Amino acid sequence: MASYTKAAQQWATFARAWYLLDAKMQPPGKIAAATVIRLEGRHKPIYHALSDCGDHVVIINTRHIAFSGNKWEQKVYSSHTGYPGGFKQVTAAQLHLKDPTAIVKLTVYRMLPKNLQRRTMMQRLHLFPEDVIPEDIQKNLLQEIPQPRAVPKRLDEYTSEEIAAFPKVWTPPKDFRRK
Repeated sequence: MASYTKAAQQWATFARAWYLLDAKMQPPGKIAAATVIRLEGRHKPIYHALSDCGDHVVIINTRHIAFSGNKWEQKVYSSHTGYPGGFKQVTAAQLHLKDPTAIVKLTVYRMLPKNLQRRTMMQRLHLFPEDVIPEDIQKNLLQEIPQPRAVPKRLDEYTSEEIAAFPKVWTPPKDFRRK
């Protein structure tokens, strides 16, 4: 009976926190890796594989994720209806146009451990295609998870002073002609 009261104390002490992650210009795999740690509760000192101590994760800007290379056309998501001839394949671009949150949701789902807690952990994942968050969720947010990859600046975001101060790799001679 003593272990039951200690478990109750742990539940009261380590309440579920809410984390925010911005997915703009981030690869889905890196987003999922950072998210799964929080959903499982592996960042907590009381973590145990059999205990359900994970936190809520809110991911915004899932519409603006980034794949490297030609993965938008080459990566294929497959499913089967269970009926003969029910095998369906959709490219990442087609799936993203249909549902902008689906790629991140599938990536996180597949990265979670394959046990009975997976559905419970997925209920604590909140996905939004843009940076608009409902007020009731926004008031619960405690901390922001840093983006896994630095977002590069576009050329039109640099000032003319920054462009002029950028080191030149090659200075053309005076008689150089561009074709």
